[in-house]
Amino acid sequence: MTSSLLMPRRGVRAGTAGRGTAGGATATGSTGSVAPTAILDWRHPNVASLVGRIGASGPSDDASDPAHRIAALRRAHRHIAAVVRPVYSVQDERPVSQVLRRGRGSCSQRLAVLESVARASGVATRVRGLLVDGRFWYPRFPRMRRFVPHQVVLAWPEFRIEGLPAAGHPSAPWLTVSELFGDLQELSRGEGGGFTNSGAETLFEALSRTAVDWDGATACPAAGASCDLSAHVLADLGHFDSRDELFARHGQTLCATARLLADPVLGRRSAGV
Repeated sequence: MTSSLLMPRRGVRAGTAGRGTAGGATATGSTGSVAPTAILDWRHPNVASLVGRIGASGPSDDASDPAHRIAALRRAHRHIAAVVRPVYSVQDERPVSQVLRRGRGSCSQRLAVLESVARASGVATRVRGLLVDGRFWYPRFPRMRRFVPHQVVLAWPEFRIEGLPAAGHPSAPWLTVSELFGDLQELSRGEGGGFTNSGAETLFEALSRTAVDWDGATACPAAGASCDLSAHVLADLGHFDSRDELFARHGQTLCATARLLADPVLGRRSAGV
């Protein structure tokens, strides 16, 4: 297990935020935003170029149609998966424009790219903060478990889709990224089982084929990897208007010194290795 000296001093501990408990005033009243932030710098030319290639910029005749919005986000997800190589970066606050310049990023950074594309196209986003048990990542680091943090602050995006029907979407008008490619129950019945957090597939890719369920609301097949990942959640930190606010309040997974030392190495290691 990682020494606590490597953890951020203001980092959340499992006992400070209960499951299903919001993380403060910001978390309880989040309405999301389309504004650019230090991380979601969608006005940068690098991001604008990506948005143009995806074809997600500018209004269209059917832009108000929820199905059109969701289809555009799915298209963006697939494009990002193809052009941003998955690596084990630990710099969660790296601006999206830099991630695109490097052409590689962690799951967190690639999700931030998706949020930036959404905001650039007029779709408000917010994130749900989850404190995840570090042991969830053990399968990826079988020989380096003692270097894996005790807990990981995860920013899980949600998109405000106006007109999203409440039937099948209890959080409407908010659509969690877990449901970007369909209802969780439907996704859980797909071939190949759930998410193992091992091998070449990352959380970012898994979203398009299987249920990624942090709340334990999905009945998964008896065989194969689990779709229900709720056992790995130590605390629900609530909702925040941006991942910038989440990290400002709860810190990143590692302290600044540890990130500075680890990122040059992990940031070039493929997530499939």
